[in-house]
Amino acid sequence: MQKTFGYAMLGGDDRQAQQAQVTAAPGGFPMSGRDIAYRRFRFPADRDRGRADGLRAGPDGLTLDGSAGRVTHTDPHSGTTAGYAAGTWTSPVTAVGFTVTELVPSWTADTPPGCWLRVEMRGWADGTAATGWYELGHWAADDSAVHRASVPGQEDDRARVAADTLRVTGATVTGWQVRVTLLRRLDAAAGPVLRTVGVVASTDPPGGAEAAPAEAGHAEAGDAEAGDAEAARAEAAPAEAGDAWGRVLDVPRYAQRLHAAGETRWGGGGDSWCSPTCVSMVLDFWGTGPTADRYAWVAPPGPRPQVVHAARHCYDHAFGGPGNWPFNTAYAATHGVDAFVTRLRSLAEAERFVAAGIPLIVSAAFTAGQVPGLDYDTRGHLMVLAGFTAEGDPVLNDPYAPDDERVRRTVPRGPFESAWQAGSGGIAYVLRPESTPLPPPPAQANW
Repeated sequence: MQKTFGYAMLGGDDRQAQQAQVTAAPGGFPMSGRDIAYRRFRFPADRDRGRADGLRAGPDGLTLDGSAGRVTHTDPHSGTTAGYAAGTWTSPVTAVGFTVTELVPSWTADTPPGCWLRVEMRGWADGTAATGWYELGHWAADDSAVHRASVPGQEDDRARVAADTLRVTGATVTGWQVRVTLLRRLDAAAGPVLRTVGVVASTDPPGGAEAAPAEAGHAEAGDAEAGDAEAARAEAAPAEAGDAWGRVLDVPRYAQRLHAAGETRWGGGGDSWCSPTCVSMVLDFWGTGPTADRYAWVAPPGPRPQVVHAARHCYDHAFGGPGNWPFNTAYAATHGVDAFVTRLRSLAEAERFVAAGIPLIVSAAFTAGQVPGLDYDTRGHLMVLAGFTAEGDPVLNDPYAPDDERVRRTVPRGPFESAWQAGSGGIAYVLRPESTPLPPPPAQANW
């Protein structure tokens, strides 16, 4: 049964199933025996690949047009009810060529004050919808319209939502469809702009273990429990040395734990801010982080106000922390970079990004000592992969450090790769200016 939420589309319908086009993800064979496929739509170029209702193609993306419908929405986190103009873009059905276990969306958009986005997904197989629609987030760059939040309580006999991830549990899914609704409060001065939306589809890591769900704590370093430690300890096959071996990118080092003392907002500061701290490091690596006037509201400024600013603007009010994966990349994209969430199969794939000059933000789970050099427990922790030693070992900017000087850590390749793959299924944030090309993708494209 599809859940009903606190909004009402006036004059809308649901003919997408009859009118959906079908596209295929790039073909080929997976590396390391694991299927992962990423597909992204860019606007305005891809507007007509799907179905646009109440939207037009603007110079920078999709915007509301004069035929936009009306939505009444009550924000469950404030109790405020307001009316909005609304338009929706529904993607074609995207076949991936394998049986999917998880889907993670990400997007880039502008949401001026009074505007927000609703992102939904459903699974497909054999030419028909295999699941209902599930909401994967109410997102805005600020909290002037709604409180940015995932939507808890979505579970049925086919799938469940774990904050930012759609987990397929009782259906056969071989394709997906994404639907994005742009909403503008009727008195807002400007409307939202949708620039991109994409989805990474994947099977489970080898062994079939489910990756740690979002509600277990994406980025809470110091958690006492860990996932499947035995699976995480499995040694990964070493990669051959490539252009990334011996290359370490000069990513600035920021310690999340500097924000631990007395900070109670947006998830509690030091022990839970690894994701926005990593995003801040990479934005400043590219020279695109927020300017001082944007975080002037932070008072007292503390050790690094741009990290406090990022934590506030990545915060998921339903999850209760700033570790929602697509919320972090959407925040990064408001600073002029291209940003998306994907999954990588191995550190060999990650090397391609470092060789191209692109640091990655990766999510791993481990127990103390499982990865030598990381002496704490976590069910999910974000770190910047800044490069590799000449021997191929990862060089990390690990924000779970007492000070900036101790953020840089080198760890053994096999144990870290296993903790990353088993802990999150190889999740990575990719942040880079459009002027810096992505590396060529593998045959079964996951970027």
